[in-house]
Amino acid sequence: MCAKGLVVAGLAGGSGKSVVSVGITVALADRGNTVVPFKKGPDYIDAGWLQIAAGRRCYNLDPFLMDRSVIEKSFVLRSQGVDKVVVEGNRGLYDGVNVEGGYSTADLSLILGLPVLLVVNCTKTTRTVAAMVLGCMQFDKRVNIQGVVLNQIATERQRRLVTESIEKYTGVPVLGAVPRLKRDIFPMRHLGMVPHHEYKGSHEALSFLSTLIHQNVDLDRIEKIMTSPPGFSFSTSVEETVAPVVRVKIGVLQDAAFQFYYSENLEALEKAGAELVFINALQDNALPPNLDGLYIGGGFPETSARELAANTDFRKSVLAAAENGLPVYAECGGLIYLGSSIVLDGEEFSLTGVFPVKFSLSKKPQAHGYTILQVERENGFYEKGTEIKGHEFRYSQILDWQGSDEQLVLKMVRGKGFINGRDGLTYKNVFALYTHVHADGTPEWATNFVNRCLLAKKGDVV
Repeated sequence: MCAKGLVVAGLAGGSGKSVVSVGITVALADRGNTVVPFKKGPDYIDAGWLQIAAGRRCYNLDPFLMDRSVIEKSFVLRSQGVDKVVVEGNRGLYDGVNVEGGYSTADLSLILGLPVLLVVNCTKTTRTVAAMVLGCMQFDKRVNIQGVVLNQIATERQRRLVTESIEKYTGVPVLGAVPRLKRDIFPMRHLGMVPHHEYKGSHEALSFLSTLIHQNVDLDRIEKIMTSPPGFSFSTSVEETVAPVVRVKIGVLQDAAFQFYYSENLEALEKAGAELVFINALQDNALPPNLDGLYIGGGFPETSARELAANTDFRKSVLAAAENGLPVYAECGGLIYLGSSIVLDGEEFSLTGVFPVKFSLSKKPQAHGYTILQVERENGFYEKGTEIKGHEFRYSQILDWQGSDEQLVLKMVRGKGFINGRDGLTYKNVFALYTHVHADGTPEWATNFVNRCLLAKKGDVV
């Protein structure tokens, strides 16, 4: 049997669902429950906060990036043997990629068969909140809204009016009311919340959230509305856990600059036979010896540009490894780090110089959303003709690109990519792209990466 769980959804981005999701997760854990958190959609920052709240890995479920059967399998296998599951939605409950709301949080709740806890921002409103909740209930009657948590409540009178209105006109219980706070629990930045890696007060924030939830949300009733999924179309028996034979050693840059890694991607590499070695590009003097590959995820290299540039010896070691044929896979922030430099507020910071490209940072998003890519040219990581689904979200822009189109092996079917409708920069055994992929949705990614490392280790590729 799967653990009992629910989906925490909002009426829009900024409704407060992250506060409620992370708060409920840490509060349940503080009660002695083992909690597995999931995040709907392509998101690393919320997932990171959920992860430290639960004290165990958070996983991402995305109907665009993975098939229904893959979502079901991921949920079942990762919720075995635990007490509770909290799934945080994204954007508004019914927001998707088209007018039908495809790939929305509502869709995910239906796939999982879980009840929805709806979080509503009540700023400057009372009875109208009941109309919004009722509208969500009527919009798709298959969606099982079992409770409401009010957010940004200013006064006791407002809390009472909103609660009575919702329960009178919708019949859905109000299970909590989070007061308007004098400070933001989660500091914000251009991609949303500041990642917990960069926030020195993260543990204090979690302690505050646990207290906030215990004082303002009926956690007992929250637990009562949690249910187990009614059943899935495939066998839900637990897969045999056989320790994979370690065949290669892959370095992973993980620090304040590079922090965007799906838990599934790291696990997929391990299952494919990789031993992961975590590296700090800000503090380490050089790449460790005897690496067979290097994985550089996304993150915020721009916020650590000065430190990255100052760590000259480390940058030189990455360039030397690339020149010597080390397989390197880099996404978004990792792609930027492999460029020649980045210009921020008129100051230029040197990067590794693997690719002849100079970056800068815009005040507006340069690409945002799901991507579909077609592999058009030979490379060491994806077979020619493969279609890849992923996502991109970046403020960086290309100031100067001295490479050639022959180095860009991917055609953008959907999304913006690197330049000229293309993505996928290649050089020797290096593959870098703006798109992030999810290992559950692109299962060949980890196997191909490890195999490339094996070939390079044996000297079969240059």
